[in-house]
Amino acid sequence: MDKRILVPTDFSKNALNAIRYALGLYAKLNCEFYFLNVFRLDNYTTATLIMPEPGSAEYEAAKGASEEAFAKLLDMLELHYDNPKHSYHTISSFNFLSEAMKRTIASKDIDLVIMGTQGATGVKGIIFGSNTVNAMEQIRECPVMAIPDGLRFSTPKEIVFPTNYKSAFSRKELNYLIEIAKLHNATIRVLHFTKKTVLDEGQETHKQLLDDILNSVDHSFHTLTDKDIARGISSFVESRNSDMIAFINKKHFLFHSIFSRPLVKEIGYDATVPILALNEP
Repeated sequence: MDKRILVPTDFSKNALNAIRYALGLYAKLNCEFYFLNVFRLDNYTTATLIMPEPGSAEYEAAKGASEEAFAKLLDMLELHYDNPKHSYHTISSFNFLSEAMKRTIASKDIDLVIMGTQGATGVKGIIFGSNTVNAMEQIRECPVMAIPDGLRFSTPKEIVFPTNYKSAFSRKELNYLIEIAKLHNATIRVLHFTKKTVLDEGQETHKQLLDDILNSVDHSFHTLTDKDIARGISSFVESRNSDMIAFINKKHFLFHSIFSRPLVKEIGYDATVPILALNEP
């Protein structure tokens, strides 16, 4: 079965950039790409009691503008990204982005979401847009990958995987990470932050399990002590020119300690590589 990838777009440069990265990352696989645009109506707000109905002039004009933008996008992709392994589908939806994404994931059996970190209204200085943060927090049905603004696709050769070894791992939650590593012959660098010099018995068991799960790909284990986690990841990635960060989104535990917007803004973390948020099965 073809891989099914959802890419939300507001037709901004950053959204187009995320599409280009997705096409490059999965160039070797048969994929169906679903491009989702959530269109808005200028005069409609959540406080409005009357929902605009399909068929009304305002609704149809907004939907038509979305479909027209999609036609231009598909023309561009056909011209510059003609890959016989890929097929494209477009969805124009009047909805909240998170709800539209969840409905599409369910109805189209989506495997992975890839989205840009800023949209057309992106505010300079905010690394992750609120839509991306919300998607990583709320979508549990499949992994979510965030592509930084302006990042051009290059073959990922090193993926950093931060962990504390406090929970057991499963092949199911790591299969997308392993698939990407195999696709591009990439090495996974497992990065552990600790103030202790040794792991406890449970952590050792979990580390051994992770080693077994990753045995089909090149991987290595690294430890940083007494370091701020977010700064540590950033400096590790920068010093090694790593190409991606992947982490398991264990119901906000690691996510909020590394990638939440307040902390991002506070320490000036600069997202220069894609972030892959994996979910517990």
